[in-house]
Amino acid sequence: MSYNEDYGRHNSIFTQSYRCYPASFIDKPQLEKGDKIIMPPSALDRLAFLHIEYPMLFELSNPSADRVTHCGVLEFVADEGLIYLPYWMMQNMLLQEGDIVQVKNASLSKGKFVKLQPHTKDFLDISNPKVVLETSLRSFSCLTTGDTIMVDYNNKRFFIDVVETKPSSAVSIIETDCEVDFAPPLDYKEPEKPSRPTPTKRSRPEVEEEPDKKVAKFNPFTGPGRRLNGKPSTTTDETAENPESSKTKATETPASTQCNKNEAPSSSTSSTRSCGKLVFGSRSDQPANGTPKSNQNVKKEEPPVKAEEPKFQAFTGKKYSLKS
Repeated sequence: MSYNEDYGRHNSIFTQSYRCYPASFIDKPQLEKGDKIIMPPSALDRLAFLHIEYPMLFELSNPSADRVTHCGVLEFVADEGLIYLPYWMMQNMLLQEGDIVQVKNASLSKGKFVKLQPHTKDFLDISNPKVVLETSLRSFSCLTTGDTIMVDYNNKRFFIDVVETKPSSAVSIIETDCEVDFAPPLDYKEPEKPSRPTPTKRSRPEVEEEPDKKVAKFNPFTGPGRRLNGKPSTTTDETAENPESSKTKATETPASTQCNKNEAPSSSTSSTRSCGKLVFGSRSDQPANGTPKSNQNVKKEEPPVKAEEPKFQAFTGKKYSLKS
């Protein structure tokens, strides 16, 4: 055993550079559904010599682009000096076919928390995205913050960003209980809230005041009257037709009766003189123009007499006897 071999065994560090190619070059499409790579057989001998324990995890780095990620190993069947990577991993590392990549063994702590962010909302439209993700992550051995992994489901590829990992920036997810949280998809847009219209100060229209409506006063006993004997009641009919005229007549009756009393001594003077007026002079019985007063019969207009309604007469119908 040489000194270099003994020194390398004590350090237990595997470091090697290889040329990388996508998994499609060796006809292994299942390699695209996880994060595992294919290495040459010489790498297995070196790892066994260094007593690297399972699960074997590696750190891949691209010095030209300053990109770092982590992965596991699936098989040791590649040609010497070559390794085969999933194509999505080469995209994360900004690697082209035949580029040089450095491979170094790594020891990662088990993950406790992972936050993921899908690229599109289509992933959330799956009936149960967490179950789908849990099934897909069984093909992965570790996760690195800043990577973009690919999940194949129902013949459709979903790309998901690894936003955060705890307790470190790179964690192992092999045989561990890890809490998974989802961030809103990259193409998700919050629904716009309807903008509230700004209130504008408007002058209230001036309301024209309506005049107070006159309320009709209550007048009791204004309906037509009926007599018990069936005779028509003329006074009640007149008052019913014009209640205000009855009031004016009631006020005028005292003055008219007084005038009739004064007119009793001289019937000639009462026809020419108006009631309530005084006439001065010696010839009070003559008119003012000096001509003698002629006795003229003053015809007073009499109100038309209403036709009397037929009186009610009891027992005026036909007679019928109880005898046959």
